[in-house]
Amino acid sequence: MNKHFDDSRYYLARAAEHAKLGLTETITPYATRLRAAVGRDEPEPDPSRLEAVRDELLALERRAEGQARDAVGSARGTLSRPEADEPADGR
Repeated sequence: MNKHFDDSRYYLARAAEHAKLGLTETITPYATRLRAAVGRDEPEPDPSRLEAVRDELLALERRAEGQARDAVGSARGTLSRPEADEPADGR
């Protein structure tokens, strides 16, 4: 008899969990609209450490690309000048 009570308790908990998920899914659009109307929007969650490191790496990559392009452009400009054909010691 005890096994039947354990089984029924398991299925009752499972049904409650599914009911909670269904209600959450149904109510979410209304709750979001209500929060927006009242002005109580939820703040954006802080980025995780992985996201912060990824953002830092992307910024570093962009900065390195910009510096490399500037260096290449400067070198091309130096090499394309007519006085660049002369030796550096002036002979």
